[in-house]
Amino acid sequence: MTPQAKLIFTSSLILGTTITISSNHWITAWAGLEINTLAILPLIAKSHHPRAIEAATKYFLTQATASALLLFSAMMNAWYTGQWDITQLTHPTACLILTSALAMKLGLAPFHFWFPEVLQGSPLTTALLLSTLMKFPPMTLLFMTSPSLNPTLLTYMAILSTALGGWMGLNQTQIRKILAFSSISHLGWMAIIVSYHPKLTLLNFYLYSLITATVFLTLNTIKTSKLSTLMTTWTKTPALSTMLLLTLLSLAGLPPFTGFLPKWFIIQELTKQSMAPAATMISLLSLLSLFFYLRLAYCATITLPPHTTNHMKQWHISKPTPSAIAILTTTSTMLLPISPLILTTV
Repeated sequence: MTPQAKLIFTSSLILGTTITISSNHWITAWAGLEINTLAILPLIAKSHHPRAIEAATKYFLTQATASALLLFSAMMNAWYTGQWDITQLTHPTACLILTSALAMKLGLAPFHFWFPEVLQGSPLTTALLLSTLMKFPPMTLLFMTSPSLNPTLLTYMAILSTALGGWMGLNQTQIRKILAFSSISHLGWMAIIVSYHPKLTLLNFYLYSLITATVFLTLNTIKTSKLSTLMTTWTKTPALSTMLLLTLLSLAGLPPFTGFLPKWFIIQELTKQSMAPAATMISLLSLLSLFFYLRLAYCATITLPPHTTNHMKQWHISKPTPSAIAILTTTSTMLLPISPLILTTV
C-alpha cells in the first residue's frame, strides 16, 4: 500500500471518529460510522491474503447490519417522538434496537462472533485500530444514550461477555484471537456500569485502549503473532519481553498495576448500587481471562525453547526499545498511585 493511500485512509478514520463523537444528530453520527467502516476495510485487506479478504468481508457485513439497525432505531424514535437528537432517545423499542446495534458495533456478546475472526485476519497494527480507535465512536454513542438504555439487559449482556470472553480464550494459540477475547471480556466491564456511572465506562475504555496499544505495539516490534513464536522472544529481546509481562498483568487487572484501577472503581460503584451479586459474578468470571493472560506472560518470559529442536537461533536485537512503547508501558503499569487524582476527574 502506498504512503498516499495510507494517509487518505488514516485521515478518513480520524475524520469519521471526530464526526461521530462530536455530533448531536443521528444522521451525522451514522455518517461518521460509515466513513470509519469504509476507511478501515482496505487496511484489513491490504495483505491480499484469503484470510484478510475474508476478515474484511465479515467486518463489512456486520458493520453494515449494525449501521442499518442504528439508523432504523433512530428513525423509529423520530417517527414516534419527532426528535433526531441523540440524547432524546425515549421509545422503548428504539432503545432495544439501538442496544443491539451498538453491541454489534462493539463486539459485545451475544453479537461478538465476528470480532475474533476479523482480528485474526488483520495485520497487528490494523488489529490495534480495530480494538481501540474503531470502538471509540460506538462507545461515545453508548455513553450519550446510557440514561435511556435498559440496565438489566446491559447487565446480562455484560456478564455473558465476560464469561464468553474468558471461556473462549482459554484454548487459543493465536495471540490476536486471545486479545480479541480479552477485548470482549473487557467490554463486559464497560457495559455493566454504563447505566449507573457512564464516566467510569469511558475511564475503563481509555485505560484498556492504553494497555492494549502497549501489548500490540510490543508484539509488532518483536514480530510475534502466535504462542509458539512468543516462546523464542526472550533470547531476542529480554527487556521488551519483561515489559510485555508487566503490561499483560496490568491488562489482567492485577494490583498494583493500572489495569486494577477501573475494576476497583466499577466494583465499588456496583456495590453502592446494591448490585453486589453482579459485582461478585463479573469478578469471578474475570479470573478465566486471568488464566490466559498468565499463559501469555509465561510464554513470553519464563518458557525457553528446548535446544533439541532445529529452530533458528534468535540473536539479541541491538536496536533500542522504541520510546513510544517505553512511555506506554510506564503509563499502563504505574498509574494506580494517582488514582485519587483520576477519581476526581470522574
